[in-house]
Amino acid sequence: MDSADFALRAYAEGRADGVARRHDRERGDDADYRVGLADGELEAFEADLIAAIRKAMDGKR
Repeated sequence: MDSADFALRAYAEGRADGVARRHDRERGDDADYRVGLADGELEAFEADLIAAIRKAMDGKR
């Protein structure tokens, strides 16, 4: 595997951890992991926000 493969794997694992709301502290120095983690956390936040808006708007039509 070349460095691009490792970077993509680190990003994907970070994103999966972010969506699952967990953090691998041992990988905290890996920039690709951290970017993926932030993207996953943002995706989870957006899903929660949309769910909260839908719940708040339910029955108000």
